[in-house]
Amino acid sequence: MAAERLDPVAFWFLRHGETDWNARGLSQGSTDIPLNAVGVAQARRAALTLLGRGVAAIVSSPLERARHTAEIVGEALRLPVAIEEDLREVRFGAQEGQPMGDWYDDWIAGAYTPEGAETFAELRARAAAAVNRAIARPGPVLVVAHGALFRALRQVMGMQPNVRTPNALPLWIEPPPPGAAAWRITPAELAPETAQ
Repeated sequence: MAAERLDPVAFWFLRHGETDWNARGLSQGSTDIPLNAVGVAQARRAALTLLGRGVAAIVSSPLERARHTAEIVGEALRLPVAIEEDLREVRFGAQEGQPMGDWYDDWIAGAYTPEGAETFAELRARAAAAVNRAIARPGPVLVVAHGALFRALRQVMGMQPNVRTPNALPLWIEPPPPGAAAWRITPAELAPETAQ
């Protein structure tokens, strides 16, 4: 079980919109790939979904695909975008630009790390600390980041980590209810209208 913890504060999470590498099934990692036309449209749809949801601040990864997604949402919500360097996607080293393989389970378990890559434990510690800094702002805060980073957060939140997060689907993240261990993740369309 992860030693890292998230502060018990509800927040919104949004993975960036689609990129050409996403569409081709390639590992992106820290390679700074921009949104494609589908990704821009997805970000615009996410922005509309988040209107009236009480988002008070937006904090984004510095990588262009996340930052552009956050800026599209920020424009719709009339909010500035703050950058949190440690929300950047994991360094996948030699796997960046390669087809997604079946090595994720071993990487998450700590049994395999691609050459030049971060370990899953390193990513988990960095992700938890970055989200805690983001959600310390007046909220609810929208965190805009990446898929592997959210896998690490899922483990911190007491959930199965190796689950793919769809591009640009706003998720409402809530601390565990009394007596429970796992956090709750609710897609925006199922979240309360006034999730705050």
